[in-house]
This record gives sequence, C-alpha cells and structure tokens, in this order.
Amino acid sequence: MKRNIVLAAIMIGALPMMAQETYENANIVTEDLNGTARYVGMGGAMEALGADISTIGTNPAGIGLFRKSQVNASLGVISQSDVETSNYTNKTNMSFDQIGFVYSARTNSTSFLNVAFNYHKSRNFDQILSATGRLDNASQNKLSYLKGYNGLFDIEEDRNGRFLGNTDAFSQVDYLHYNTTLYDSNDGDFKYWDCENYVMNRSSKGYIGEYDFNISGNINNRVYLGLTVGIHDVHYNSYVDYTETANRYYDFAARLVDERKITGYGYDVKAGIIVRPIEESAFRIGVSVASPIFYDLESTNYTTLSSNVGSESISETYEFRMNTPWKFGVSLGHTVGSMLALGASYEYSDYGAIDNRYKDGGYVDWYGDWNDTSSSDLVMNSDTKANLKGVHTLKVGAELKADPNIAVRLGYNYVSAAYKTDAFRDQSLNSQGVYYSSTTDYTNWKDTHRVTCGFGYQIDNFNIDLAYQFSTTNGEHYPFMSYYAGADEPVENNNIADMTKVSNKRHQLLLTLGYRF
Repeated sequence: MKRNIVLAAIMIGALPMMAQETYENANIVTEDLNGTARYVGMGGAMEALGADISTIGTNPAGIGLFRKSQVNASLGVISQSDVETSNYTNKTNMSFDQIGFVYSARTNSTSFLNVAFNYHKSRNFDQILSATGRLDNASQNKLSYLKGYNGLFDIEEDRNGRFLGNTDAFSQVDYLHYNTTLYDSNDGDFKYWDCENYVMNRSSKGYIGEYDFNISGNINNRVYLGLTVGIHDVHYNSYVDYTETANRYYDFAARLVDERKITGYGYDVKAGIIVRPIEESAFRIGVSVASPIFYDLESTNYTTLSSNVGSESISETYEFRMNTPWKFGVSLGHTVGSMLALGASYEYSDYGAIDNRYKDGGYVDWYGDWNDTSSSDLVMNSDTKANLKGVHTLKVGAELKADPNIAVRLGYNYVSAAYKTDAFRDQSLNSQGVYYSSTTDYTNWKDTHRVTCGFGYQIDNFNIDLAYQFSTTNGEHYPFMSYYAGADEPVENNNIADMTKVSNKRHQLLLTLGYRF
C-alpha cells in the first residue's frame, strides 16, 4: 500500500545542503484572486478584455489595450469565517493589496506603446486552522518509534547523551521524540505511547508580494502583445500547537510547538497575445504563458516538544531553491458597445512538476561574487509527482454599465484540487526535505470556489471601485501519516491517523482608487 513505510530507505547520497518538502512548497505555489477591485469584481476574467492593470501578471498583452495613462491603488479587509482569533493570527486583517501605473504613448493613429509597473499580493497566508480528532491508540510519537523499528534509520547517541539518526529520513520531530517521549531511562530502551485524541491549532500569516514590470503595445488595434518580468517576495510565518493525550491507562500527554519562517525571493517571465480576429467585431482571443518562478528561499524553525516525560527544543536554518511549474492560459472577451463586457479565462499549471532543489555548491563569477548552484532533489520530486496533480482554473465575469459612469460587476472562479485523492505527507523519505521537517500534520485541500461582485463609479478622470469576494475550500486534515503493519508484524504496530474535515472560508472587501491622465 502507498501509505506503508518503506522498509529500506532510498539512498541518494549525502546532500551538501537542503531541500524543501511537497506540502510546504504547494502552499507557496498556490495563488489567490487579488488585484484591483474591478479585476476582482469580474472574477479576474479580464485576460482577453485587458485595459486593467491586474492583467499585467496573467496576460501581459492586456496592458496593450490602454489608451490613456493611469495610476491606481487598492486596499482591503480579509476575514476568515468559522474560526476564533488565535494569539498568533487575527481572523480579520487589513491588507494593502495593489499599487501600479501605466504610461501609454501613441505611436501612430491606431497603435500605442505602453509601459507599466504593478505591485500586488499574489498570496495572502493569513489563516487559522484548528482540528481535533480521536487517535485510537495511534500517536505521533509512535510514528517516530516505528520509523526506527522498521530500519529507516539507526539511532546513535552523541557524547551529550542525545540520540541522533544517521539518515535524512530522521526528522526534527523524530529527534525530539527520541530524546524525550520514547526513551525509557530506567531500562535504557525505547517505547511508544498509545494516545486517545489530539488537538491541533495552526496559525499562519504573511504574504507573497509580486512586482511586475511590463512593456506592451498593439498593432493597428487588432493584435496586442505584452511581456512582463516579475519579482516575487516571500514572507511566510506559521505557528503550530499540537497536543496528543494518552488513554486513561497512562499518565501521558505531549505538546509540540513549532514556529517556522520562510523568506526569500523569486523571478519569472510572462508573455501574452490578444487578437481581434474580425475587424468589425470587439470579440477577442487571448493566449498567455508564464515561466516557472525561480525561488531562492530560507527557512528557519524553532520547535519544542514537552511532556511529563521530558522536554527539549531544536532550531534549524537552511536555504533551498524551488521552481514552480509553467502556467498556460487561454481567454475570451467581448464587449457590446460601452454597456456590457463579458470575459472567460482558463489556466492550467501542473503542480506535480514542482522542482524541489537543494544547493550543492557554487562558484565565484568574473566580478568576484559568489553564486550558488543547485540540483533537483529527485526523491522529493518523485513524492511531489505522486501526490500533486495539474490544477485547472476557470474564471468568468461580466460588467454592466447602465450609466456611462456607473458599473456593476459579477464573477465566479473554479479552481480544481492540487492534491490527489490518496495524497499524504510521507515522513519516511530519505530526503533533506524530511530531515528538516518540524511538524507532521497535513491537509489535502479540495476544489476552491470563488464568488465575486463589484461596483464602480467614475467622475471626470477619477474612479472608485469596490469589490467583494467570498471563497471556500474544504479539506481533509491528518495529524501525521498512517502506518499499516505488514503481514509479519503484530497488529499493535498499526498507527492509523483518522481524517478530520476542515474548511477555509474567506471574505474580502476591496477598494481601488484610480486616476487617468
């Protein structure tokens, strides 16, 4: 079975530095619907319609439809439903979401050359996730015990009396359990604790800021071309508080508290084209492609495991690289006079193609500067391919202007699940991504649905736009991976983690102020 812990770990040799793991990277790759209030109000379905600065990051050719220069800025409020505010993260937060400008220059009677810059939050990490469930004699500490029992690593004792594993399958969580809950100082042996239930509270905050630089234009008002270079700035913080309690026959409870921070930057290139195939019609077709985002990141954690048996902390900082998958888009747009605009967009990105990379050295360039080199973590990449799949995004939207100065907008998004049905966070891999993991829980998020609406008012060269967005995603949460005992093992070696259903419901209210000149 896929969830079985492999008895013989795959050996890939000593890795000089570090790599990340599937679930953390999927969290970074995931994007939100965000931008100007007009863009959000129409569900982001403006890739073929263009003339909104938010298309700079989805179909860069959309900037080529501007006829006037423009500057605008957006801020809003995001609130999460069905949760209680934690000590680490509020369920309602203000957010500065976008600021940018377009400079439009006429090159002849029918053509323009435009340059633009835009900042927006492509990802808002603010989220509170709580889960409780029965363990029925399973436990996180038992998972660590079974990894050693089945030979995934050998336990060695250092001169300070701490137990160390000798392969990358030995994680920071295992280190803490072997040095506290598992070791019996009375007889010098290891044992595990059967537990009855668990409580997990995960709070995260932060964002990914995207800075896009664009050049675009049109040819005879029929063909629109655009190119965008993007810089992505990552600021992710999480706090996990996990407690498991033994059944009534044992006086045992363990609490794992983990704080993790991921920072860094990445860059990508996006290109797009929009065509009006029929000269007499406003109907448009758009096509776009985005390169991988080439991330260079640093992760730091401080983790403490405490129980009535013992207590210990561990802290690590490591650097890694990660390349997101390519993204492809196709879009349709049509306007009926100045009263009605209709848009539809489809995007595809294969999350299973995320490239987890470790730094393996470097070189000094011509200018005397050090440059890191990296290689793919083949073990973790295989795990990513086994657990993640292609993500399909469908966006539709409409804008109605009953009055030239007043606009009403509606939109809808469907985003398919990135996780396969049987996906799980494999803690048995002989990968640096496992070695540096400091938690064991994971959530397989399902499809995302977004419903949007908006309102716009224009007076002279000024415009004010409001948008509301509701998004909902259901998920299946597990405190740790399950282990199923083999035929030659006692049934007590089962360590099955039950699933708990969770959800992420978010409300966003967005305001954009703009000026045309």
